[in-house]
Amino acid sequence: MHPNRRLALQASLLLPALVTSAAGRLAHAQGLTGLAYEVTPWSGPVSSLGLLDTTGKTWQWPDVQGRAVLLNFWASWCEPCRAEMPTLQQVADLYGPDKLLVLAINFKESAARALQFAKTTAVSLPVLLDSAGRVAGQWGVKVFPTTLMLDNRGRARHRVKGEVDWTSSAPGRLIESLFRA
Repeated sequence: MHPNRRLALQASLLLPALVTSAAGRLAHAQGLTGLAYEVTPWSGPVSSLGLLDTTGKTWQWPDVQGRAVLLNFWASWCEPCRAEMPTLQQVADLYGPDKLLVLAINFKESAARALQFAKTTAVSLPVLLDSAGRVAGQWGVKVFPTTLMLDNRGRARHRVKGEVDWTSSAPGRLIESLFRA
C-alpha cells in the first residue's frame, strides 16, 4: 500500500475516535454525561403522542401541558431500563405530577408484560404502550433507555440516552432547567 494511502486510512480511522473522545470529555466536564448516559439537545417538532396507558387512558399533548415532562422509553428486557426506573419514580415523587410528569413509555411489549414489570418494581408512574414502536420511531429513539425532556411550555429540550440515576446532581440540574422556560 502506498504510504500516503496508508496515512490517509489511519487518519480516517483515528479522527472519529479523537473527536468522540474530546466531545465526551467536554460533556463530562460540563456535567452532561454519566458513566452510562449521554445528553444531547432535542429539538422539535414534537409529534403527536396518542398512546394508551395500562389503565386504558389515551394520552394526548393537552394532558401534559403546563408541566415539565420526561418521556422515558424502556422495555422490561432492558437491564439498564430496569435499573433506572426506581430513580425515575423517586424524582417523579419528589416534584409531584403538577410540576413534573414522568411518562414511562414501554417499547413493543404487551400490556400484560409492562403492567407486570410496573407491579414487581412498585412503579406507579403512568405506563404508556408504544406497542408498534410508532412514537419511538417518530422521535428517533434507538437506544434503551432514552428519555426525552420537554420544558413546562411544551418545548423539546434534551435527549438522554442510556441509564441515569435521576436523583443525582447533573440530571437534577437538567430537570431544574425545564422549569425556567
